[in-house]
Amino acid sequence: MSSEDEKKLKRPPVVVVVGHVDHGKTSLLDYIRKTNVAAKEAGGITQSIGAYEIEHPSTSSGQGRKITFIDTPGHEAFSKMRVRGAHAADVGILVVAGDEGVKPQTKEALKALQDSKTPFVVAITKIDKPNADLERVKNDLTANNVLLEGYGGNISYQGVSSKTGDGINELLDLILLTADLEELEYNADATASGIILEAKLDNRRGNTVTVILTGGRLRRGDLIATATVKGKVKNLENFLGKSVDELSPSSPAVVLGFESLPEVGEEFVAGKLFEEDLAKVKKTIVRRLETSDTTNKESQTVRIILKADVAGSLEALHDLLRGVPIKENQTLDIIGQSVGEITDGDVKDAVATGAMILGFRVQLNKAAENLARAQEVTVLTNDIIYKLVEEIEKLFLEMGKSKYSGELEILAVFSAKGNRQTIGGRVNRGQIRIKSWLDIQRADEIIGKGKVINLQQQKRDVNAVDAGNECGLIFESEVKMVVGDKLLSK
Repeated sequence: MSSEDEKKLKRPPVVVVVGHVDHGKTSLLDYIRKTNVAAKEAGGITQSIGAYEIEHPSTSSGQGRKITFIDTPGHEAFSKMRVRGAHAADVGILVVAGDEGVKPQTKEALKALQDSKTPFVVAITKIDKPNADLERVKNDLTANNVLLEGYGGNISYQGVSSKTGDGINELLDLILLTADLEELEYNADATASGIILEAKLDNRRGNTVTVILTGGRLRRGDLIATATVKGKVKNLENFLGKSVDELSPSSPAVVLGFESLPEVGEEFVAGKLFEEDLAKVKKTIVRRLETSDTTNKESQTVRIILKADVAGSLEALHDLLRGVPIKENQTLDIIGQSVGEITDGDVKDAVATGAMILGFRVQLNKAAENLARAQEVTVLTNDIIYKLVEEIEKLFLEMGKSKYSGELEILAVFSAKGNRQTIGGRVNRGQIRIKSWLDIQRADEIIGKGKVINLQQQKRDVNAVDAGNECGLIFESEVKMVVGDKLLSK
């Protein structure tokens, strides 16, 4: 046996749980770790990657063995996060509900496991439901080329209930058995390495990064680097949030000390890094997404600032936004994105660029809320991704329509006495009514407003003038009207 082999130690498996939305992934993990995470999630949907460590007694040895679980979101917006979870894991659990069978996201999750060559077992959940049909689910899986044991293949499966706990111990035994076949080992003397699972800016703690350690030992005080950022481990916490001095492979950890936020999904190295290692580290990449530059005046540019609680959510929101239908003459320009609450600085950026702000699982601070209201900046926030998407789609649809129901084009300015001006015009759209307040538009810009004091059609006083008709009016406004201006009614 070589000295290298002698240094190798056995490490626990890292397990990813994937499957269709609402098929019971989080409920399964809740039962396993005896904590209720689902209740803390808006709508009961897991919306960021979490990593958890449990201890399960091995059937063969009777001793407790650690297993690390990565819980990945099931909503379709988080497909990249599911793929990232699969690449970070040694073993997968494909969750399929006993009352529903294979669904579109089941197939997507299966593809992620297959593409990353991750061995997996199948958990058929909700077997306690009266309409659960295990045979139908098995046949459904076979039809999708998931060949279970006893059905022409060697993929292990287990029926489970997260309510009663039936089958869960057997499922954990299957995971350990599958992991043993993979012969998972690590070298304690090797440079620490792993994968960035999540990154967020905490107002109190600074850059807070969740990682999975895959090699070596990570220690407080280690230098740490990814392809985009570097830093020093100032504080190291285990998955329970407890400060520790050292962690071994397969452990989830929270690292404080990155100089800026790393990209989610990046690999990191840590330890006594040499200068040449650090020299290869690029400067922080400012995440500014592609912009659309157009000189077509008829094109409408929709400028957007994105905010989210963590980097993975930001990525999912960006990808989802790219799939929201827009009109042919519209272009999307995402002028910036960042993690953390919406601040008055974000609102000032929106005012300067004419952008709207979309926020996922974040709130506006008081200063931002007041400024947004005063400057009439559109801000959409929601804690549930599909509801935010619905609001965005509705907003984009409304953007294609004018918020003004009536429009009068000024054809002549006859006289002015103080702020009262006698003008003539034609109603192009909708209706103009006496005593109504109208916005004044000049060269596609709203420059002020005024009030209709008197309205005449064919030299007779009227209460309203409809589209297609010319009229005269006395209009009171501080803005001096010119031919070509438009008066708009809401």
